[in-house]
Amino acid sequence: MEAGNHTRVSEFFLQGLSDDPELQPLVFGLFLFMYLVTVLGNLLIILAILSDSNLHTPMYFFLSNLSSVDICFISTTVPKMLVNIQVHSKDISYTGCLIQVYFFMIFAGMDGFLLTVMAYDRYVAICHPLHYTVIMNPRLCGLLVLVCWFIIFWVSLIHVLLMRRLTFCPGTEIPHFFCEVVQILKVACSNALINNIFLYVSTAILGVFPLIGILFSYSLIVSSLMRISSAAGKYKAFSTCGSHLSVVSLYYGTSLGLYFNPSATHSSQSSIGSVMYTVVTPMLNPFIYSLRNKDVKGALGRLHNRGALCP
Repeated sequence: MEAGNHTRVSEFFLQGLSDDPELQPLVFGLFLFMYLVTVLGNLLIILAILSDSNLHTPMYFFLSNLSSVDICFISTTVPKMLVNIQVHSKDISYTGCLIQVYFFMIFAGMDGFLLTVMAYDRYVAICHPLHYTVIMNPRLCGLLVLVCWFIIFWVSLIHVLLMRRLTFCPGTEIPHFFCEVVQILKVACSNALINNIFLYVSTAILGVFPLIGILFSYSLIVSSLMRISSAAGKYKAFSTCGSHLSVVSLYYGTSLGLYFNPSATHSSQSSIGSVMYTVVTPMLNPFIYSLRNKDVKGALGRLHNRGALCP
């Protein structure tokens, strides 16, 4: 192509989930419903934890952070898609796309980091119960969250700065319903080798290493439980991990299945896979923690009773 075609574009076009005009109202209604359920469900989890002193523990401190991140995570992509459907438009500005990439990477990465920290919390609670409150003190909990934010802030910022050096052809269409890094690099008109190298590095930092940390924590937990002779004792100890394991399986199962499945490179399969971990997973997290956790269920019940008593 001629150099003149490699200008800095002012906007991109998002392909979306479907080009069928008859399906647009259905897609709009479905995603609006999932968005509202996600925001409401995670807000209830946060309110329940804040209002109940019994839940002012490290595990629920991390859970409230996870719920906050999930609200921000889904808010990064879905509202823009809903607006585009409503106004019958597919465009997103160049700056808006970079901003979406930045915040998407931040909240996606924080999800993985928080799940790793929560796995460590379960390890300390089960393997070192007598020293749990000493080890998982408020200062350490706050420090762990701050370190996660610090790492993900710089990784995401470097991604965006590297993307600014790329050039795109006018009328570039992104085969997705939001600005995803992988898809943007595929449609770039300039050499994206450095970007792809850093993409692999950041995938290791934000995805592989946290997953290894989770697996290592649970290997130590299982090893500790094997030394418990009572079956009831094993069940009681491991029951506190049920909700966390469900969320980890849902998040990593969908995201890793998307990026490590060669057939998922097709735009429609990629979009559907992305919906699973960007929309469905944040929506299901509150249900998993409320249905499988009697403490959260009790706190939600007390929160509802206080609301019912208020005039």
